[in-house]
Amino acid sequence: MELLSPENWKDYELIDCGDFEKLERFGKYITIRPEPQAVWPKVFSNSDWEKQATVKFIPKSSSQGDWKKLKQMPDQWEINYSLQKREGSKPLVFRLGLTAFKHVGVFPEQAVNWDTIYKFLSPLNKPKFLNLFAYTGGASIAARAAGADVTHVDSIKQVVTWANENMQKSNLDNIRWLVDDALKFVKKEIRRGNKYNGIILDPPAFGHGPNGEKWKLEDNIGEMMDGVLQILDTEKHLLILNAYSLGFSALIPENLLTPFAIKNKSKLSVGELFLNAKSGVKLPLGVWGKLEK
Repeated sequence: MELLSPENWKDYELIDCGDFEKLERFGKYITIRPEPQAVWPKVFSNSDWEKQATVKFIPKSSSQGDWKKLKQMPDQWEINYSLQKREGSKPLVFRLGLTAFKHVGVFPEQAVNWDTIYKFLSPLNKPKFLNLFAYTGGASIAARAAGADVTHVDSIKQVVTWANENMQKSNLDNIRWLVDDALKFVKKEIRRGNKYNGIILDPPAFGHGPNGEKWKLEDNIGEMMDGVLQILDTEKHLLILNAYSLGFSALIPENLLTPFAIKNKSKLSVGELFLNAKSGVKLPLGVWGKLEK
């Protein structure tokens, strides 16, 4: 099992985490946000956290809350990410914002996957790439930077619009944007006979489609992966499955992907994503499985 964490991201830093919170720097601004995986005590003191922080998320319910600004800062700002192996090119640009759902517009641990996607797709001639549960499009714009024909699918119109903004800020174009239920879209692609060289999916533990379709990771991931593997090009492919859910084991993606790997002679690897904190602790942020051929 591999443990993967982003390295050398100048605009992002996990400073400390513990007591179900995390202290992070995004560009010039430092946030305090809830983190259910951080079950251990903080390394730095509460007063040190408050002294460093620019803004703190105050939960009102299990899923929503308000931001309390401890120092002056805008509601929206930008950070950059430079893809590895992409020397001399302009970085990916992400517009961040203080949302009511504690998110700011990027999942930093996913940068590992952006680099993998870019490295795999770059040598190929017009590869097709699909991003499911695609959020604000980090994987989509990394694939587009590699020259891929990219389809981006998410059920929430506002985050698809946000992803489009990130594409434009990154000086890229021509990503296909779809507001759709991921499972329904995959079934349509099976009927159409479409295939993709690259697919990434980062499904939530719980979610809803644009027409109220219900998603629960444990209940739906088997059907989803059965469909996704039917639209993956068997000759040349990269598939990345992320699963951020408390209690999920890396053996789950391994078991889901092993039959395809054996049948198609793919390289299968599994592991965990994590972030290295400046304070020395490691924050686990989900398990992953990867097929590559």
